[in-house]
Amino acid sequence: MLRLPITTVAVLAVALSASACSRNKEAPVNLAPSRMTSIGVNAYLWRAAVDTVSFAPLLQADANTGIIITDWYSNPKSPGERIKLTVTILDQDLRADALRVAASRQVNQSGVWVDAPVAAATVQKLEDIILTRARDLRRTTVAG
Repeated sequence: MLRLPITTVAVLAVALSASACSRNKEAPVNLAPSRMTSIGVNAYLWRAAVDTVSFAPLLQADANTGIIITDWYSNPKSPGERIKLTVTILDQDLRADALRVAASRQVNQSGVWVDAPVAAATVQKLEDIILTRARDLRRTTVAG
């Protein structure tokens, strides 16, 4: 049975509340360029991904290769499970197919960490949060 782990629910709630910002929907939107080349990958996607996974300790974060790997994270309210994320940014353009998120989940069974399934919806939700945050960053770059 696949279920959304408590740690993931907490992470998603924090990320969604952080990315929800009010804006005037009637105002014309001037957008910054979707391609950022000062680093190896799209800068908006990079910043959004780092912001989104910042709840967990980072093992690796390389803006030239576009790879972010977190260490295992356990929510204090659910110490019997933990999650580890890998975010890969594949392109310099701000596009949905330029982002890939992979998640690993483990549960503690009698003192031993055992791999457990991650709901596909969890990974999709994290990708959506990162993409939304990246688009918001792009919009505010011009407006700010």
